[in-house]
Amino acid sequence: MKKIEKTKRVLLVTQYFYPENFKSNDLAFELVKRGYKVDALVGIPNYPEGKYYEGYGILKKRHQVINGVNVYRCFQTPRGKGGWRLPVNYFSFVLFGSLRVLFHLGWKKYDCIIGHEPSPIFQAYPALLLRWMQKIPFYYWIMDLWPDAMMSGGGVRNKHVLNWVDSMVKGIYNRSDKILITSKPFRRAICEKGDYDEKIIYFPNWSVDMSRGKDGTHIIPKLPKGFKIMIAGNLGGAQCLDKVAEVMMELKDVSEIKWIFVGDGSKKAWLDDFIEHNGLKNNAFTLGRYPAETMPVFFKQADAMLVTLKGGFRHLEMVVPARLQSYMSAGRPVLAMLGEGGAEIIKESGCGYVVPAGDSKALAQVIRDKVLTNKEEFEAMGTKGRKYYEANFKLDMCIDNLVRIIENGK
Repeated sequence: MKKIEKTKRVLLVTQYFYPENFKSNDLAFELVKRGYKVDALVGIPNYPEGKYYEGYGILKKRHQVINGVNVYRCFQTPRGKGGWRLPVNYFSFVLFGSLRVLFHLGWKKYDCIIGHEPSPIFQAYPALLLRWMQKIPFYYWIMDLWPDAMMSGGGVRNKHVLNWVDSMVKGIYNRSDKILITSKPFRRAICEKGDYDEKIIYFPNWSVDMSRGKDGTHIIPKLPKGFKIMIAGNLGGAQCLDKVAEVMMELKDVSEIKWIFVGDGSKKAWLDDFIEHNGLKNNAFTLGRYPAETMPVFFKQADAMLVTLKGGFRHLEMVVPARLQSYMSAGRPVLAMLGEGGAEIIKESGCGYVVPAGDSKALAQVIRDKVLTNKEEFEAMGTKGRKYYEANFKLDMCIDNLVRIIENGK
């Protein structure tokens, strides 16, 4: 796509940015390539470990220029391992981000604001403050539904708290000029809160091309021989690892299967303990976190890519995990325990097998009866996923759509 004729200045507002691995990185860097001037109001990197990254802190790297993006890091407390520190992390970004807007960024001229929301939804408030100050449009890219996420991720059940947050969410939607959604079922859930249908634009996650990794380019551990089922990314509560553990136990007798976990998160220590105490050390391997650049090499060696989300919560049934697009881009067949959001894409593309979220017995049966008995047919599903990715989820295609939204408001 040609560079825009008039240089527009965009402010990206999100807690999460490079060196953290989020779509906000691609969004900002690609807009710069297309001729936009991009500033980013972000937090101090601390995800997922819960502590500041080495070299970053209260007095370190608070302003940087990264790939042409002016990055302003407002103060936020590290998220820790959850508990009371997580809401403090959320609201510290809101407070100090708003102060940065009020006393600094609000006095620079912008043409629009883009918000990136993997959670919490409250990170919109600094953006809404700037929208009010400069009377410019705010486009909010929604990855998760609130207050539903508080119930699934934080175990919040207090109706007064949930109703209070729900009113805040409606206020944010009311003040957003466009609401970009990563999953088609989100439209139904958001419209239940108000008349937002005309504001909503389907804007799915993309993936960089994960088929281009070459062996030897990046060093990774030697993987065990056998039929390798791999899960790559965050290993947290939402990934439903207890149900993955049940699948491993169901298939413990199948020595051919090797479970490979690449990533880190709040449940990795639990997973390590489960593997050790259930005699799975020869079947399951947790490799820890590796740079994003190594993922194509990992994916290339997998026979199946596994994607899961916790069941029992309506909004999680609607979510499309971002890793699904990455798996499809690598041309690897997919195994999934997911709700309607991800299941719809898997079935439409034919990229693999999906069972309902949390149904470990059904997934174990699929692996035993369908995958291992017809590996050629299963491998061909990866090719179908790759074709679907090329038609729907390529990075350039998605960023071009974002440019159209910025330029035309639709």
